[in-house]
Amino acid sequence: MPTYDYKCEVCGLTFEYRQAITESPLTVCPRCQGKVRRLISGGAGILLKGSGHNRSRRDRDGCSMEQGGRTCCGRDERCEKPPCGEKN
Repeated sequence: MPTYDYKCEVCGLTFEYRQAITESPLTVCPRCQGKVRRLISGGAGILLKGSGHNRSRRDRDGCSMEQGGRTCCGRDERCEKPPCGEKN
């Protein structure tokens, strides 16, 4: 169940609240009953476990220069071998 950050527009209280994605956002401050708004947060990272799906796809597809006009590291020219970020 995700945790959402809220801030009261009246008293300035900032708090976290755990709720299901399907639940409606909170609208009332627990301290002063003022209006609250949900804040945008950094979120959580995703950890993929397994045989290295992304790596095998990159190796199969080659440099991203051909697909998107830029490499995976943002260069305007084709990556060197080995692919960006990898050590020999």
